[in-house]
Amino acid sequence: MTIDYLHPQEEFLRTLDIKTLLPQQPPFVMVGKLTFFDARKAITETLVSAENIFTNAGTFSASGLIENIAQTCAVRIGYVNQYVLQRGIQIGFIGAIRNLDIYRLAKVGERITTIVEVMEEVFGMTLAKAQVVCDEEVLVTAEMKIAVKEEERK
Repeated sequence: MTIDYLHPQEEFLRTLDIKTLLPQQPPFVMVGKLTFFDARKAITETLVSAENIFTNAGTFSASGLIENIAQTCAVRIGYVNQYVLQRGIQIGFIGAIRNLDIYRLAKVGERITTIVEVMEEVFGMTLAKAQVVCDEEVLVTAEMKIAVKEEERK
């Protein structure tokens, strides 16, 4: 079976170990599975767990939701590096967050879907709009600027 890495099927994406696409490692992994990828968009799915370091009193915190968005951006970059460019993982940093609206926090046991769509990408900077949803209810919307270091993680 030949895989089109630029337009992968969800079935293939769900088999990937998300930790191989991220510079972050447990216990700081805030995304579960990559479910969609194309050149401009990535979607992750995450089951909110009571063991998550950003969970308190049965609720996934605002900081956890923001980190979930940032890591969805990182998963997209990690996928491009590993499967399209065939290079190592790069470390990124949140450069700015704009137009952040948190309508509701996720609860333990809920499955959240995070959608990031690249608006602009230039000189190691990515500007993306993001949305976190749970059962079609929008929990968070934001724009995030991510800066990526040129060198690969060691």
